[in-house]
Amino acid sequence: MRVLLTGASGMLGRATAAALIARGDAVTVLQRRPAGVPGADEVLGDVADASRVADAAAGADVVLHLAAKVDVVGPEPEYRRVNVDGTRAVLDACRAAGVGRLVFVSSPSVAHAGDPLMGVGAGPADPAAARGAYSRTKAEAERLALAADGPDLAVLAVRPHLVWGPGDTQLIGRIVQRARAGRLVLVGTGAALIDTTYVDNAADALVAAADAVAPDRVHGEALVVSNGEPRPVGEVLDRVCRAAGVPRPTRQVPLPVAAAAGTVAQTAWALLRRRDTPPLTRFLAEQLGTAHWFDQRRTREALRWQPRVSLDEGFDRLAAALRG
Repeated sequence: MRVLLTGASGMLGRATAAALIARGDAVTVLQRRPAGVPGADEVLGDVADASRVADAAAGADVVLHLAAKVDVVGPEPEYRRVNVDGTRAVLDACRAAGVGRLVFVSSPSVAHAGDPLMGVGAGPADPAAARGAYSRTKAEAERLALAADGPDLAVLAVRPHLVWGPGDTQLIGRIVQRARAGRLVLVGTGAALIDTTYVDNAADALVAAADAVAPDRVHGEALVVSNGEPRPVGEVLDRVCRAAGVPRPTRQVPLPVAAAAGTVAQTAWALLRRRDTPPLTRFLAEQLGTAHWFDQRRTREALRWQPRVSLDEGFDRLAAALRG
């Protein structure tokens, strides 16, 4: 199979490209800077440039679109240019290059309005209710992608949830950095159940989605991907801190207080046009203080996929990588 993958510079993109190459697929990766993915053909370009994407997609059987702006803060137009305009460009490129299959990599946050999500499937993406510029623009992009689904272009949206693993500079990197600085706290009691996804499992799911998406098989819907092992958020933070050899959080902050502090912090960062990461945002407070775990039955049936790395094994691998 010939695959174009956007966003190979991120942890999940690299892992997915490696999984495709390992089984013998011909992979082209598109990103702004060299990603150095062994065995892949690299094309440098902007995902919002439809002609450049079309050139990279020429001859591809399927496109896996992972490229996105995922930073915690930043001007909303920057998120819109990459997440929305970039997705529109990928859709235009698929049509121009005659590619008939597209996997759009989304996020469960597109359907999260701050309330607990317990045992639910992939609810509708809602830009109006989604929290923060990232989630809003990803929700809009997912709607755009699924609206393009049709006989000439089968589109499937896949929402990996809280992907982590060795080399993760987003979730794991920020937890470790805050713990080392003594700034990691438990939002609420730490008892809220959250479901996360080990990176190799998420990559396997995206490979399965690339195989499954087709007009006569799976298309026109969104699927949430996770390990299917909900754990209390306090336990997850504790396991990450133990793996990294940093102090685990002991201080608790009530969710309403954390959410208010996060709102103040992100507002101040926006007014000051700061580019670094604030200590807390409303979105992060809600992620750490509310339950979010998912019903995986539709995902596993549609993709014929099962996670092969348990959370416990994943934490062991993380510890070996961080201390090795």
